[in-house]
Amino acid sequence: MSAATRFLRACRRQPTDRTPVWIMRQAGRYLPEYRTLRARHGFLELCKTPELAARVTLMPIERFPVDAAILFADILLVLEPMGVGLEFAAGDGPIIRRPVRTRADVDALARVPAAEGLGYVLETVRLARERLADRVPLIGFAGAPFTLASYVIEGGGSRQYRHTKTLMYTDPAAWHGLMERLSETVVEYLQAQVAAGAQALQVFDSWVGCLGPDDYRAYVLPHMRATFAALAASGVPVIHFGTGTAALLELVREAGGDVIGLDWHVDLADAWRRLGYDVAVQGNLDPVALFAPVEEIRRRVGRILERAGGRPGHVFNLGHGVLPETPLAHVGALIDAVHELSARD
Repeated sequence: MSAATRFLRACRRQPTDRTPVWIMRQAGRYLPEYRTLRARHGFLELCKTPELAARVTLMPIERFPVDAAILFADILLVLEPMGVGLEFAAGDGPIIRRPVRTRADVDALARVPAAEGLGYVLETVRLARERLADRVPLIGFAGAPFTLASYVIEGGGSRQYRHTKTLMYTDPAAWHGLMERLSETVVEYLQAQVAAGAQALQVFDSWVGCLGPDDYRAYVLPHMRATFAALAASGVPVIHFGTGTAALLELVREAGGDVIGLDWHVDLADAWRRLGYDVAVQGNLDPVALFAPVEEIRRRVGRILERAGGRPGHVFNLGHGVLPETPLAHVGALIDAVHELSARD
């Protein structure tokens, strides 16, 4: 079985000859060729130059036998056409210059079609898909409505999400209006990526773990259901990824997705049982495990594969993105271990 089909078959819970593996942030700062390029170009410049972004997308494919490529972009790019003043400050991460904290702010958000405001991303999808030549599938992605909302309300990253939760609790109408708007935008953007050539999608709800079950059920679940219901018509597998979601797994499953991403805070066997075996799972090695000796990496890979039990529908991945200082040889050892230890006759 070729890498061109292995990942997509696993997403659909179909048998594979071995467990497919790709790595979140596999096209990133741990790669010396990426650091060389980044030294000459700003982050937004890379994202907005399709030729460069497509080149970065393919970097890990040229180096490692991963089973899928993921588009090089950023989840916050979708916010820029809305007029919130997105910037990436060196050393400070993303900054939103005009945070959204009232109903008037929500109503003032610009409505720009994805083909117009994010045409450079769609061109990157087309170029990357052409250059991959069906060696492996291409994953498109976007941020989930809650994670995007948290950035646009807080004005950047946060630990407490005080402004986000305050809006939820004090002005539910404004909150739901923002979430509906973001859901519609994400759906249109991802559908455009599929039209441009993406063969699978991942929705990143990176910060939703800051919520308890009651708040998720009231303020997030209806919008995630709408998002995944609309994406089902795209005809490609959709991965629903979040971090810190151990207490939310059943609700995450209810929200939707063909594949549920698991971080390293849960036991894969227990999590899959809770989710139900009618959905695929992705994960879930701790990214810091890649700093351990190769023998330990292989042992941990083996334990995760054992917990998957050889059941169709497991995509191996880290529980979050690969860290910038990760040794290249250890990334290669991880990928080889997954393929070797999961090989089926």
